[in-house]
Amino acid sequence: MKKGFQAHQKHIWIFLTLTVALFAVFFFFPEYFRGGTSYVRSDELKDAAENKDEKKKEESLKPLDKEAYDAKLLAIANNPPPKPPTTKIVKDPETGVETTVTTTPPPITYKWPVKTVYPNAGAILPFNRIIAYYGNLSSTKMGVLGEYPEDEMFARLDVEVKKWETADPTTPVIPALHYIAVVAQASAGTDGKYRGRMSEAKIDKVIEMAEKINAIVFLDIQAGLSTVQTEIPLLEKYLKMPNVHLGLDPEFAMSPSGIRPGKVVGTMDASDINFAAEYLAKLVQENNLPPKVLVVHRYTQKMLTNYQLMKPLPEVQIVIHMDGWGGAAKKKNTYQQFVYKEPVQFTGFKLFYKNDVFDPGTVLMTPLELLKLSPQPLYIQFQ
Repeated sequence: MKKGFQAHQKHIWIFLTLTVALFAVFFFFPEYFRGGTSYVRSDELKDAAENKDEKKKEESLKPLDKEAYDAKLLAIANNPPPKPPTTKIVKDPETGVETTVTTTPPPITYKWPVKTVYPNAGAILPFNRIIAYYGNLSSTKMGVLGEYPEDEMFARLDVEVKKWETADPTTPVIPALHYIAVVAQASAGTDGKYRGRMSEAKIDKVIEMAEKINAIVFLDIQAGLSTVQTEIPLLEKYLKMPNVHLGLDPEFAMSPSGIRPGKVVGTMDASDINFAAEYLAKLVQENNLPPKVLVVHRYTQKMLTNYQLMKPLPEVQIVIHMDGWGGAAKKKNTYQQFVYKEPVQFTGFKLFYKNDVFDPGTVLMTPLELLKLSPQPLYIQFQ
């Protein structure tokens, strides 16, 4: 009888011990008892995702570190070091006394970096470098954007991006698609302006393509006998997008001369560039956007007039982009004459896969060669 009671008591203690242990496991490790179904309301999940996106946006729009900004500008200016003092021994012809004379060279006044306004938070430059593919979807002759099928074009662009990441690991690379949205043409068209506007379907296609590779987009204007004042507002719905920027090509801006595109090189004035910058700045302000990048092509003196009057704004960063073709020596000289000597804010450099290597023995310039330029270009375009 006593033995049976003890056995029964032992079973009770075992049961109680297991119950307490199971409760402890459930209390301290509840994840082991959850199924695959989430009972969090969908609106709560949506709010959590939106809060995460908002936090990410806030991080990208951190206040500008002006000290780091200035230091980066100085680094990409790539200025030569000042010449050191020189010493020589001068002997007095009468007394024979020798004196050491030290000559300090006059201070050098560098053109770069340019002192302009600081950009608003979220600016792309100078902390990133843009690597862009240029062209038009309707033509295989205007650039790599349009020359190759989409997947092949993406693969080629990725190769160039990786080359720059290797050459300059201190500057992150942002890929870009630079699409000619307004194309200069030989025919006058119905309004006699010698330019064709690409359809919204084509522009939408480029933006969709860019989203696949996390690229930004530039919409380029070759105005013909039209003007930037007419053409830019027609692209407003796209320029309101945070990832869409603007390019202007003075080569095909013919309204001052009245000559059809292709006969002579066109021109734009600082007033045209400032109109574009101010228009973009207004869109940035009204739509709470990060700063826009405005790329302006140049390879001759007359393509841009009154450069000193061009005004970068906190909302708009201006890139003067050397887009002449030829061998390395010719391209570097063009960059020196028309970009370095007339500083505005940032610089760009175009590489032509075909025209730059047309002459026997010529090869495409490498990232390491371009990094030796003063200043170092932060916008690299391939055609």
